Amino acid sequence: MAGPPRDQALSLLAAANNHGDLAVKLSSLRQAKDILLSLDPSFAAELLPYLVELQSSPEVLVRKSLLKLVEEIGLKAMEHCSVLMPVFLTLLRDDHHDAAKQSIISGSNFFSSVLQEMSLQFQRCGKVERWLEELWSWMAKFKDGVFAIALEPGCVATKLLALKFLETYVLLFTSDSSETEAPVAEGSRRPFNISQLVCGHPVLDSYTLMSEANRTLGILLNLLQSASSLPGPLAISVVNCLAAIARKRPLHYSTVLTALLDFNPNFELMKGCHASSILYSIRTALLGFLRSTTPAIMEVAELL
Repeated sequence: MAGPPRDQALSLLAAANNHGDLAVKLSSLRQAKDILLSLDPSFAAELLPYLVELQSSPEVLVRKSLLKLVEEIGLKAMEHCSVLMPVFLTLLRDDHHDAAKQSIISGSNFFSSVLQEMSLQFQRCGKVERWLEELWSWMAKFKDGVFAIALEPGCVATKLLALKFLETYVLLFTSDSSETEAPVAEGSRRPFNISQLVCGHPVLDSYTLMSEANRTLGILLNLLQSASSLPGPLAISVVNCLAAIARKRPLHYSTVLTALLDFNPNFELMKGCHASSILYSIRTALLGFLRSTTPAIMEVAELL
């Protein structure tokens, strides 16, 4: 396709939005992605509103591809991508669960990246720029939307990913005792946790975020207590999320262990296969604790 990259990208985005053939739409979107990612972010930024229009595409595969592209462009051109953020929120409530699931996956990845960038920017510059504060405001709305999906009736497949986000949220905002308390260095790829946050951050308040993490853990513990009324896959997911938190954040180990040991649902309300699967997931979690080499977990395990 001849012409300046901007014109090429516009033509491809128009085809992705309006062509009658799905294969052409997807191919056009892939080609547009290559052009957008090759451009300087400041030049690509003027094309992003045209990309947002694809969130109304009638084809779920186009909407899924759009979400992946929004994540990829957002990570490359974070400073210019605020215009793309409504896509995450709109497709979070998509009528097709495949699009909603992809919104949680891509949005979760971007959530963690924005959080990391906010920590690093304050560490490097002693301030957080306005555009990054705006992104974090969008991410707060995204978080609220995913929490609502986790707690409201809805598609089980989508709710499973929402529960995984709750686990991630707890891990992000709970200190990792296996690491030093030093802030994360620029260019580091180790997962963010609250211990890496520089004291006095103008936007991210450690105390508030840790309190929210504790409340989120409480949500998962309450869901465990109501497992009898949950679909089997959701109950199993809650057990797995709690077990992962206990393994990775020993601070919460005793709380989670006590909850799992006290777990005594009314399995008469469930189908037998689900009851067996839930009990198996609990046994697996407890065995995982016994095999753990984390000092805090080993100490408690020796007392059992």
